[in-house]
Amino acid sequence: MYQTAIKYDLQVKDEGKLEIQVPWPKGTVVYVFVVQVPPDEFNDLAVAATSSLDFWDNPIDDEVWNNA
Repeated sequence: MYQTAIKYDLQVKDEGKLEIQVPWPKGTVVYVFVVQVPPDEFNDLAVAATSSLDFWDNPIDDEVWNNA
C-alpha cells in the first residue's frame, strides 16, 4: 500500500495549539505523530564555522600562494 508522508516544521501557538493544512479532502483519515525537536546545541558553532569560509576564497591571496 502506497502512503504519502509530509513533514511540517511548526511552532506551538497559544494554549498548545498547532495549525496545519493538508492536501487531502475533508473526511480523509490521517495519522498524526508529534515529536518535540530538541534544541540544537551546536548550531551557533556551525554557523560561525561556515560563515568564515569566505575568508579563504580570495583571488589575490590565491595568486600570491600559487606563485610562492
